[in-house]
Amino acid sequence: MSINRFLRLALSVAAISVLAACSQTQALYPDKRIGDSAPTYGPDNRDGLFGAGGLALWGGDKKKSEEGGGAGIGVNSYLWRASLDTVGFMPLASADPFGGVIITDWFAPPESPTERFKMSIFIMDRALRADGIHVSVFRQVQNSAGEWVDTAVDLKTVTDMENAILTRARELRTATAARKD
Repeated sequence: MSINRFLRLALSVAAISVLAACSQTQALYPDKRIGDSAPTYGPDNRDGLFGAGGLALWGGDKKKSEEGGGAGIGVNSYLWRASLDTVGFMPLASADPFGGVIITDWFAPPESPTERFKMSIFIMDRALRADGIHVSVFRQVQNSAGEWVDTAVDLKTVTDMENAILTRARELRTATAARKD
């Protein structure tokens, strides 16, 4: 008898919860601003915990997808794919699409086996902008004892890599826009 009673109670709570979820009421919250004599009541239009758009799972909204921030990826998808395309000749040590960090392993060009390069790429925005990406390039040369020694990298190399990624990202966005038309 006790199990029967528990089962009825559980079904009643489940039914009430389902019916309450179907409610069409809208909560009204008091809002008193500086200079008001009494609070006003209206719908709560403030941003939630996850911002104005809320937390978009499995698809997101159209505006974010037009900016290049796909579902499941925390950064601009065009910059992400362009970065992977641009450093595709180097082995990857780590790639974090949610944090927007790509780290390559050391790569020695076949034409100069006594020098090697490593890159860290940071995608810092969901929008396709020039300041949304930062590249760090590291260079080492092999000395006569066979040890790898850090050397300076020309700033032009970093700028060229960032420009190559941005150019590829623009190409990807243009190709995507052309397919939608």
